[in-house]
Amino acid sequence: MPTWVALVEVTDAEFQNLQELTSIWGDVRLEVEELNSEIEIIDTYALLGRYDFLLVFEAPDRDAVFELSLAVERQGLDMTTMEGVPIDHFAELVADQ
Repeated sequence: MPTWVALVEVTDAEFQNLQELTSIWGDVRLEVEELNSEIEIIDTYALLGRYDFLLVFEAPDRDAVFELSLAVERQGLDMTTMEGVPIDHFAELVADQ
């Protein structure tokens, strides 16, 4: 299953403290399970800098990624998503050129 990464930024949401901010990922996981059990959230990292979180997940297709994006954005977050290509596979693609 393809691996995806997303840079996530807090936009519309208002949080009282950091604990409340990090607890939204539990809500996102629950919503994803209800919507599409094929999505697997692998890791979530808090970031220092322009973006607030890094989300690493597996999803079968773009439709599933779109569902996850909507679930995240309903929590007041903005998500920029990219498909990750393993370096070994990327090297094979370059070698074929």
